[in-house]
Amino acid sequence: MNKIDTKVLDDRADRDAMAEEWRRGYEEQVSSDKVVKNRSGLEIQPLYWPEAGTDPEFDRKLGFPGAGLMTRGIYPSMHRGRTWTQRQLIGLGRPEDFNGRIKKILKSGASALSIIPCNSVYRGIDADEVEPELLGTCGTIINTEKDMDICLADIPIGEISIGLNEPNPFTMLAQLLVVAEARDISWDRITGTSNQSDYISHFVANHMFYRLSLTGARRVQLDAIEWLAENVPNWNPLSVVGQHMQQAGATPAQAMGLTLASAVQYAEDCKACGLDPNKFLERFTFFFDISISFFEEVAKFRAGRRIWARLVEERFGVTNPRAKRFKFHAQTSGVDLTRQQPLNNIARVAVQAMAGILGGLQSLHTDGYDEVFTTPTEGPAKVAIATQNILKYEAGLCDVIDPLAGSYYVETLTDQMETEILRVIQEIDDQGGMFKAVESGFVQKAIGESAAHFQDAVDTGEQIIVGVNAYEDEADGTSHPAIDRPDPAWIQKQIDSLAVYKKTRDQARVDTALEALRAAARSESQNTYGPLVDATRTGATQGEIIAVLRDELGFGRPLVVA
Repeated sequence: MNKIDTKVLDDRADRDAMAEEWRRGYEEQVSSDKVVKNRSGLEIQPLYWPEAGTDPEFDRKLGFPGAGLMTRGIYPSMHRGRTWTQRQLIGLGRPEDFNGRIKKILKSGASALSIIPCNSVYRGIDADEVEPELLGTCGTIINTEKDMDICLADIPIGEISIGLNEPNPFTMLAQLLVVAEARDISWDRITGTSNQSDYISHFVANHMFYRLSLTGARRVQLDAIEWLAENVPNWNPLSVVGQHMQQAGATPAQAMGLTLASAVQYAEDCKACGLDPNKFLERFTFFFDISISFFEEVAKFRAGRRIWARLVEERFGVTNPRAKRFKFHAQTSGVDLTRQQPLNNIARVAVQAMAGILGGLQSLHTDGYDEVFTTPTEGPAKVAIATQNILKYEAGLCDVIDPLAGSYYVETLTDQMETEILRVIQEIDDQGGMFKAVESGFVQKAIGESAAHFQDAVDTGEQIIVGVNAYEDEADGTSHPAIDRPDPAWIQKQIDSLAVYKKTRDQARVDTALEALRAAARSESQNTYGPLVDATRTGATQGEIIAVLRDELGFGRPLVVA
């Protein structure tokens, strides 16, 4: 028998072994009697792959989901076994407003919750430090553990995943932990993610969110990761955010490359602190934007997953398969939504969501069509949730794992995106890593150039935006949705409530706890996050806690890039 025939037989044996391993993993997650048929009555298999010997690139680049490079997904069953988490990001007005809205959202089909705080919280100040008319317009006013308790009233926080959209120093998480404590819920039952904890992305793209200096944010983040690993083991303390960079103007490939470079920086920092990559990388997650460039986004996620699995093995010696998983939440892109003909945004969101689902996400937020005007109002939020339900139950997107695999176009595009993503990572490596690249303004400049290039394409008509530079409607402008604004009287009531809270707490305990936090921040060897939780427990507000850390670790200033 010639060598070619022998190789074909070897390939077939290897492929059969890999397929059997995948099937065992699949059957651990999916009932063996689950049969899926389409409307024509044809049975749909959970996974499809080429015959051995017909695709020499299959084993090297694709393989089976849940193993190897995980190009096809991080779990053997993917959405066939367990669909993505439906997580609607909302925040409005006072904590009572959020609580009422989230209960309705959960009833409509959301399976997890996310809390977006008021911009004053992002800025690290309390409600009594900002103009009342600015409060509660983009998120919920959450200054204290009492506010958090009201937000989560009647919500089973020990049974549902929670996303906290706050930059570090994780004051909202501290409030959540204190609430859980008061409800006698063990911290190991608290699950979820600090969705906006990636301080690098905030410095690069969100120019109003400079809670702490770059070095100060780095210190507090590492302290939190270390403390939470010990005390809240099922919490994901780091979500590396590509969304901010892509919404600021980075291309999809550029955003993925910069995000992975940030993750490398965080992993190197954690390893330098003595943490084990095989353990802490299990809790790393990612958060991405999904643009309307459908196939590009699918390829972006497939390439990013493949790169990450290989990168952590090569750079950090990771052998634990769970630590190689590229777990990510994605949000449909508000940047693609238009004020002109806003109902068209429903179609845009559906296309974006499909790209994320077929790209293998674990969690999804779909924007309301009115999100270009305001925090989504109740009607558009329900449409956004229904969009996910339609894609999940009517469109058959959960029937097959990685259904676009093997497409000449998708596989070529995935390879091309991989090459471009690796080029971006190399650029950052050449700058000395992501921290130095941000500190010097290199990243900000690169994103700015990409944003300008795209805007030029829109301005010249090279890039068509329906309703903006093509297919305009002269009557447009009369059907814009109403914009929700919190009742000024209710906002004043919230400010008054904060005043009462401060007046009735044990101020001596608060002062002692804040001094302990200050001492920890001054010390080079003491962890700051335990004292931060202690301060929250005594009644210190998030603004007071951040003020102490700013005093000791520095206040962030935006970098002006020439």
